[in-house]
Amino acid sequence: MSEFTPLTGLAGGLLIGASAVLLLGATGRLAGISNIAHNLIDAVRQRAAVDTWLWRLLFLLGMIGGTTAYVLISGHAANPRVGYPASWLVIGGFLVGYGTSLGNGCTSGHGVCGLGRLSLRSLAATLTFMATGAATVLVIRHLLPL
Repeated sequence: MSEFTPLTGLAGGLLIGASAVLLLGATGRLAGISNIAHNLIDAVRQRAAVDTWLWRLLFLLGMIGGTTAYVLISGHAANPRVGYPASWLVIGGFLVGYGTSLGNGCTSGHGVCGLGRLSLRSLAATLTFMATGAATVLVIRHLLPL
């Protein structure tokens, strides 16, 4: 991150919150992205009824479409992480996936939806995510030679 962009950050946060509220109001379901993706794969694999998986697919496509629209309209794309070995990035991705499974949810499920519902379990999970992220930055940027 090289520059602070409060307006785009505010707009993004409002859109994330609005999508979580809209999904909860329309379907009674939480916008936990990892669980939406996992349950989509399970539903398709089990050849479940369309109404079981269609909303999940549309939600995930909306995330991809929204990101694509932002990049096309603004001309700003996320910068890929450079200077780190690809193996570290792959291992990090697997660790995030494992942590999501172990914590029974991700930052969107716990941090956005769970905290909004005043869930103590989600508070504990979110504090754990944040502490782990801070510890990872400390180790990667300051303790390991690159």
